[in-house]
Amino acid sequence: MTADLDLARDILRRTFGHPDFRGLQAEVIGEILAGRSAVAVLPTGGGKSMCYQIPALVRPGVGLVVSPLIALMSDQVEALRQSGVPAAKLDSALTLAERDDVWRQLERGEIKLLYLSPEGLMAPHTADRVARLDLALIAVDEAHCVSQWGHDFRPEYRTLGRLAEMFPGVPRLAVTATADARTREDIRRELRLEGAAEFVASFARPELALNAEPKHGAAASRVLQLVKARPRRAGVVYAGSRDSTETLAAKLAAEGIPAKAYHAGLDKQVRHDRLTWFINEDEAVMVATIAFGMGIDKPDVRFVIHADPPSSIEAYWQEVGRAGRDGDPAEGIVLYGASDMAWAMRRIAQRGLPEAVAQVQMRKVRQLYGLLNGVSCRAAAVRRYFGEEGVEPCGQCDRCRNPPIGVDATEGAQKALSAVQRLGGRFGRGRLIDHLLGKTKEVSEFEAHLSTYGIGGEYSAAGWRDLVDQLLFEGLLVEDPNDGRPLIGLGDPATVKAVYRKERQVTLLKEPETPDGAARGGRTRRRRGEPPADMLPHDASTFDRLRSWRREEAARQHVPPYVIFADRTLAEIASRKPGSLDALAQISGVGAVKLDRYGAAVLEVLGEE
Repeated sequence: MTADLDLARDILRRTFGHPDFRGLQAEVIGEILAGRSAVAVLPTGGGKSMCYQIPALVRPGVGLVVSPLIALMSDQVEALRQSGVPAAKLDSALTLAERDDVWRQLERGEIKLLYLSPEGLMAPHTADRVARLDLALIAVDEAHCVSQWGHDFRPEYRTLGRLAEMFPGVPRLAVTATADARTREDIRRELRLEGAAEFVASFARPELALNAEPKHGAAASRVLQLVKARPRRAGVVYAGSRDSTETLAAKLAAEGIPAKAYHAGLDKQVRHDRLTWFINEDEAVMVATIAFGMGIDKPDVRFVIHADPPSSIEAYWQEVGRAGRDGDPAEGIVLYGASDMAWAMRRIAQRGLPEAVAQVQMRKVRQLYGLLNGVSCRAAAVRRYFGEEGVEPCGQCDRCRNPPIGVDATEGAQKALSAVQRLGGRFGRGRLIDHLLGKTKEVSEFEAHLSTYGIGGEYSAAGWRDLVDQLLFEGLLVEDPNDGRPLIGLGDPATVKAVYRKERQVTLLKEPETPDGAARGGRTRRRRGEPPADMLPHDASTFDRLRSWRREEAARQHVPPYVIFADRTLAEIASRKPGSLDALAQISGVGAVKLDRYGAAVLEVLGEE
């Protein structure tokens, strides 16, 4: 085992140019090299792919990787080829001739890693041909898709349990970045990994600053402010509907921001072209639905903005995790409101899920909004949600940097609840607020004589909107969709009664004031394309020249720039200025094949001084 792990480290250094394993990588790889199966939960950017790529290069045979999206497979295959690893994918984008060529290479033993979708793998013809291959391992990527308790359930993943019977002697590895205890249990059961070792890394993402803010007015205006405040940076804006992505992208483009929309309703070729554009452009902003989620493997995304909130904490962590994969500072910003929560609840109710599953999904929605509207450190809250213990505040999210001021609003809450009760749940929030302020137009005699009419002078209309939102977040009020004209009613009777009796306090959060365009709690961060702040001016000039060379080389090969060299590798080259191929080989991220392929060109760029 020690010899195999030493060989794995040697491959890591020679092939991928990394000095040693990170986090739990060595433990996971050691388990697979010993011929045993495993479940690994490693954070986005935590090097999950190395946990199956390295063992596939050590063990005899082909490493089979099951991955959900063509774009994700394409990126990994291209990155492997750049490092000199023979890899291929079989997907619907290939012609019949191309597929036949891949099979011939597999039969000749010329491919070490093969990527397939679950549907593609389980197609009878494909499954039969794969069964005749000598497999080194089977990796199921994005394994949370197998769980109905997770945020991205895909029924086709359930068929992968058959792999245990089809390949009884082959070690299997299930990997994901987001899985709570219940989802991990489902992964084990559905993939028949009950006896496998489980490795769960810390969910800490120190490079990622988390921010969230309630919606005030049109979300599109706030998104435009946020993006304009982050010029020359690649980013993703998530929106809840296809129409929203188109509208937002048009507004951003009208302001001179390189932005495009992406959603499942677009033509397949249009989606492909826009994804290629986003991956290759340094400063692109993609406005997308979650159809864009797992297809992104771009390491230099500097921000993710949710114009509409995600569906759960798992989905949040998966989506916001698209930023900062290269380890450099990045931001995640969520805009949210009580109407978003009500919409999420309605959507779950309309899906026809089994009652137990629906209840779990609704609880996950409330946990998400508890995180967004809570007062504690956001990063710590996420880590505790996934089961981490002894978690400390991150010190960089908006809650850590600008703690909100909590104001006791119990008396106002009692007035609002009482008004809803007396109005019989027959009105929406605007009418409720008018009632509390005594400003109802053409008020009836019945309403004017209610004890709650006009008793809300302590708050403005905006203040009452904030308090009603808070009561909705806490489940003290509920919103009936009423065919698009929502009505406000009382929530859980026991909880409402506790507020009436002052056994439960309602706290209204007052956010600190921030400059226009800034994310609450945000900090000044290095822009995409700019050298690190501590880099000397002379080194920064070298960094820019290296990036220009990389851009030209990527365009010549029709590959994403980051598969040639990552920004952090170029920054280290610019700072250390190696004068020989041997010195260049000592830079992290410069493997043997890349040294041979690009070493002379890099040294030539360094000599242009």
